[in-house]
Amino acid sequence: MPLIVLWDIDHTLIENSGVSKEIYARAYALLTGKWPEHAAATEGRTDRLIMRGLFNQHALTEPPWPQIEAALTQAGQERADALRARGNALPGVRTILKTASAQESWVSSVLTGNIQANARVKLAAFDLDGLVDLSVGAYGADAEQRPALVDVARTRVRHRYGLPTETPVVLVGDTPRDVEAAEVAGAHAIAVATGVHSQAELARVGAAVVLPDLSDTTALIGLLEGFVSRQKAH
Repeated sequence: MPLIVLWDIDHTLIENSGVSKEIYARAYALLTGKWPEHAAATEGRTDRLIMRGLFNQHALTEPPWPQIEAALTQAGQERADALRARGNALPGVRTILKTASAQESWVSSVLTGNIQANARVKLAAFDLDGLVDLSVGAYGADAEQRPALVDVARTRVRHRYGLPTETPVVLVGDTPRDVEAAEVAGAHAIAVATGVHSQAELARVGAAVVLPDLSDTTALIGLLEGFVSRQKAH
């Protein structure tokens, strides 16, 4: 039985050490000619909503999305070295991504609020980009709201790999928005407390499975296999 596993990036797979907020600030500066007075509000939002919020905070009209995406792409490329120097892959991430990608009939990709170019920059900074299939992920340019990204990724995976419609989808992420996205879209959620939210907080918003981090590869693969088994039982 196949399985689709979708990983969040920031604070789930990597620690960006503030570089994300610098990318948004730089993109804003590229678009307006001046640096923002306020930091972008991120935490599980898509790039579309983050940049809209940044322009709203400064009482400015939001530019057309293609201009914003181009600025974000440039800003991400400019901050790649800073990310590599200051950030890191989180505990267990490299091993679990390798293990998941090796599972027969599983598709392992990403579901992230980042635009695709910056998702690749962030993963490539720590040599993780080759461990997931980025061609079938869902990104911040694909939709404004995170739940809609689940169907984007689901559709891309099914079209590319010809998977049946009942293939279970599992989201792995660190924020309540990840948990909500899974619930709204009919997917499963594994929450990981490697961001700003504690295990207790993530459990309170409805995550059935909450892990301290991704370091226990055997346990995590067992959890993922459990979603496959439950689907088979139905």
